Amino acid sequence: MLVYFWGFLYSNYFRFWLKWVLRLLTRKCELQRVFEGSKAGAQRTLSIEHSLESSKNKVLRNAVHVEEAEVEKCVRDVMKEKKIEQKDTGFKTNLHISLLQISGYKKLYLNVENLRKVPYDSDNEEHEEQLIELWNLLMPHENLKARITKQWCDIGFQGDDPKTDFRGMGLLGLVNLVYFSKHYTNEARQILSRSNHPKLGYSYAIVGINLTEMAYSLLKNGALKSHLYNMVFGLPQMEHFHQFYCYLVYEFDKFWFEEEPESIMHFNQYREKFHEKIKGLLLDCDVILTLQNTKKP
Repeated sequence: MLVYFWGFLYSNYFRFWLKWVLRLLTRKCELQRVFEGSKAGAQRTLSIEHSLESSKNKVLRNAVHVEEAEVEKCVRDVMKEKKIEQKDTGFKTNLHISLLQISGYKKLYLNVENLRKVPYDSDNEEHEEQLIELWNLLMPHENLKARITKQWCDIGFQGDDPKTDFRGMGLLGLVNLVYFSKHYTNEARQILSRSNHPKLGYSYAIVGINLTEMAYSLLKNGALKSHLYNMVFGLPQMEHFHQFYCYLVYEFDKFWFEEEPESIMHFNQYREKFHEKIKGLLLDCDVILTLQNTKKP
């Protein structure tokens, strides 16, 4: 209760007067001070985002909701409101980058959400082609005997028709599995092989879909902002979400074998432990979680 009361006082009273005093002393607004006092990336953009959202000025508050096409005009409007000369190219460039990152994150979430909402359709030729591509990438020396077959269990699906396993994450789950298998084929095949361990084995495809849900939830609640703001000085794309997913698959496999669970029945317990580990890493403002960085010697 005391913490809430203090937060209320700070955001509604003390923050205003603190900003006023600092502006008087430095002759610079809060946005200018952030750009000068923080390095490019998550540290800067998260501070800019918070400053804009907390502002009592409508133009500044609306800045975090602009579309990509409106960013340039929004930068000019903010500079006009804060009485910053338009010839200050450093401020203009930095604010432009931060607003692109902020608007890009929101757009990325919408794109991911839209893909998640697309149900797998066995009558859709493109969906079927992606599913067959997944099999061919993971099992290049074994042909499918039929579309509906127990062979799907060999790559970690639950039954003879994988479409039922995509219900939770829709087409997003399949797209992620294919992306990892296509861009990191050797790693995908190695992890598939390890997932068949007689004692520590797990269902590769099912766990992959589960990790899609983890990546999606971290994106949705904003936890991926530090990672993406550090990784992309502009608009985060679907490609960057897929890359983060690849990191999760690779790291979860390592984590699972390091932990040595008694059985797959404890999956949810260890999945949550891994989830907490990732959330902890994402609290670091300098974090970048990619498979390329993980594999560097």
